[in-house]
Amino acid sequence: MNLILYAIPGFFFLIALELIAEKVRGTNYYQASDAITSLNLGVLSRMSGILQAFVPFALYAAVYDSVSLFEMPNHWAIWVLAFVLYDFTYYWVHRFGHEMNVMWAAHVVHHSSEEYNLTTALRQTSTSFLSVLFYIPMAVLGFDPLMLLTVGSLNLIYQFWVHTRHIGKLGWYELFFVTPSNHRVHHAQNDIYIDKNYGGFFILWDRLFNTFQEELDEQPVVFGITGAISSWNPFWANIQVYKQLWVDASLTNNWWHKVTIWFRRTGWRPPDVEARFPTRKAALSEFKKFNVVIPNSIKVYGVVHYIVLAALVLTFLVNITSMTSLSVLGCTVFIAFSTYAIGVVLENLSHATIIEWVRVPALIVAMLVLPVPLWLTAVVVSMSAFSFLLLVIGRREMLSAPAIS
Repeated sequence: MNLILYAIPGFFFLIALELIAEKVRGTNYYQASDAITSLNLGVLSRMSGILQAFVPFALYAAVYDSVSLFEMPNHWAIWVLAFVLYDFTYYWVHRFGHEMNVMWAAHVVHHSSEEYNLTTALRQTSTSFLSVLFYIPMAVLGFDPLMLLTVGSLNLIYQFWVHTRHIGKLGWYELFFVTPSNHRVHHAQNDIYIDKNYGGFFILWDRLFNTFQEELDEQPVVFGITGAISSWNPFWANIQVYKQLWVDASLTNNWWHKVTIWFRRTGWRPPDVEARFPTRKAALSEFKKFNVVIPNSIKVYGVVHYIVLAALVLTFLVNITSMTSLSVLGCTVFIAFSTYAIGVVLENLSHATIIEWVRVPALIVAMLVLPVPLWLTAVVVSMSAFSFLLLVIGRREMLSAPAIS
């Protein structure tokens, strides 16, 4: 049972509570464009998951059906064992996600935010293709595919709440479980914190395998990655490292390096490429958060239109089993394109208005044509029209602002 869909309303409720805490405490843990981009990446991940989940799940199921050594009974103790084994395996998936080039290319999305709040938890990759291989031993041992999906969902849901700066250290709980404090360390780009605290539910694995690092008062966390993406484009966030690996593999004259670069330690480059095109790692003291100055009307546009998009996504996911394959593909492509379009607006790119002149009317027409509840159609159409008005107003305000190209 995939519990993620049912947990989504709870995620947004907790985000709302964190925003209230932000206001009451006078903190500055949210940046509008960054938060919207995190949410956009979450949407894109859900869409790509629809198209790619069939293959990993089918692979696991095929191994389970053909070569499983045992048939694990449906007993609470087996469920607990499955949860622990999943978390242990997740530790290694997560660790390789930081220590192998091709897996970092997928996982980097989650670390690309330079802020740290509950929206960061939803900033997920759309290109995770190798993770399922790590869980194959559980199929061999006889853990049912639906059991794996359920404990995996529970593990991911737990990880949501640890992406906050509003909760400090939790005493004895820190010794055994992943918490906001030890997970903040994981999202840091400080040298002392890099490649630490990989656990999903238990922090015990990090303590056991010497990858644990406590959050230190004298070393305030600086969030983000050393090679910042400097973009609100969710597609670029997903492909940037793949592109660099492809370029390096193309440029090297060593055929062995062309093949092995993908599986070497994260950051490794062929020596001949590094000699010709050296990279410079900026000092932490030089770090400056990426931001594009936009008027409040555009920020409101981004929030409102994301709400419209989220409503569309939830409606789509709830009704997906009754839709034709062509309808599923069409909706997936449209929603994915919408995440890109919102990013274009937030970056103040010159072609943003043109894209929205096509996309927003298309969304309104789709809601009028598709068999969805009348109330939802009314809400989406009215909010789309309102947000588009904000876009027009905001674009006029930004005519004198420098555009990113």
